[in-house]
Amino acid sequence: MDTLEVPRHFRAGLFSIGLEAYWSQFEGLKQKLAGYNQRVSERLRAAGAEVVNLGLIDTPEKAAAAGHSFRAADVDLIFLHVSTYALSSTVLPVVRRARVPVILLNLSPGAALDYAWFNALGDRRRMTGEWLSWCQACPVPEIANVFRRCRIPFFQVTGTLADPAAWNEIGEWVEAGRVAYAMDHNRLGLMGHYYGGMLDIYSDLTRHCASFGGHMELLEVDELSALRREASEAAVEERVRRFSSAFDVQTDCPPAELRRAARTSLALDWLVEKHALGSMAYYYGGSGIAENVETIASIIPGASLLTARGIPVAGEYEVKNAQAMKIMDLFGAGGSFTEYYATDFQDDVVLMGHDGPGHCAIAEGKTKLRPLGVYHGKVGAGLSVEMSVKHGPVTLLSVVETEAGMKLLAAHGESVAGPILEIGNTNSRYRFASGARGFMESWNAEGPAHHCAVGVGHIAGKIRKLGQLLGLEVREVE
Repeated sequence: MDTLEVPRHFRAGLFSIGLEAYWSQFEGLKQKLAGYNQRVSERLRAAGAEVVNLGLIDTPEKAAAAGHSFRAADVDLIFLHVSTYALSSTVLPVVRRARVPVILLNLSPGAALDYAWFNALGDRRRMTGEWLSWCQACPVPEIANVFRRCRIPFFQVTGTLADPAAWNEIGEWVEAGRVAYAMDHNRLGLMGHYYGGMLDIYSDLTRHCASFGGHMELLEVDELSALRREASEAAVEERVRRFSSAFDVQTDCPPAELRRAARTSLALDWLVEKHALGSMAYYYGGSGIAENVETIASIIPGASLLTARGIPVAGEYEVKNAQAMKIMDLFGAGGSFTEYYATDFQDDVVLMGHDGPGHCAIAEGKTKLRPLGVYHGKVGAGLSVEMSVKHGPVTLLSVVETEAGMKLLAAHGESVAGPILEIGNTNSRYRFASGARGFMESWNAEGPAHHCAVGVGHIAGKIRKLGQLLGLEVREVE
């Protein structure tokens, strides 16, 4: 596949603001503020951003040039470091031309001025210069007013240059920007068709592209079946050995089924490489073509390996959940396909899981590979995966399509130990702050599809920032 070269790294723009009239009045002020700018730049790079730093912008003319520079550099997000009072006319031209989200950094040099030292300086000019290096908050309302009137979305981080809480917040903005960039460049493969009758999972692909960017590559099951034929016996045997290292292969897994799944796993890898896919959704109901039925019936182990290495695969052609799984994985949380399985009112937990692929990298222990005599509600029989998500904090994410557009729905919970249903599916027990009843009613009230993605850790704050960058509503329930 021929493609144009695309920058593969999220790129953040940074500029600080000041007022040129101050420099001749207050010796050393410009140099001090430039030093602050460098500190911010270094911290952004440490947070994982590729930074385009334009330094101190202190006139409308420099602001106009900065807007062109950011546009030429193709930045994805701008950090506006407010270093002292500055005219809003030195800000608007930059962000208006760049046309990317803006994070206002209202960061003081420290927690508080040393008032005794400051008032003992004696020289009022020097005192004013020192004060101006601490008056970051002064122009923020002015900038906010202009941004609101110009309909430019902006977000704020308030704190100090060495404030861990502020830098944690900034780090989350960097992560959210990186995920937004990756989604904008993701290629989602769609193979087959929707599971007939699941009206909640039918989705508007154009709306997905409008909300997240990316590309939808429509695929045929026939292509995957054709690729299976190209797998050599030596390659198949090598993939069987890989299954043995990646999974806890149960003793009742027939060797023939392992080889069949290994052949499909190889074909999946080739399909992903051929179409440069970053995620995938599939479903095939069976049409009497035996080779295609065999392909789909043996897809689960290979799809699970792909999911574990950052190429999430969603069953039942669940496009929205493929997007949710990709978002979770980009945040480093995993992202395994799941739905309600049962409610344990005695232990006040919700059992959740799904048949089909699982995210082995976030499993509690090694994922079991089991043979199933029937795939309930689906064609064929074959190997399936059984796993629980690692015990500890988890986040659920659903991409919800409403009558008004897309929104993100998140919830924090905990994966807890206890008995599961040993039926060859992914399967976990989740506890929520509001209890099983409260959680389910709150979650259901938001109108999600019956599938969602689950990942490790509590990352709703990062998801909220991603939604803000994408202009999507974000709802959180407990």
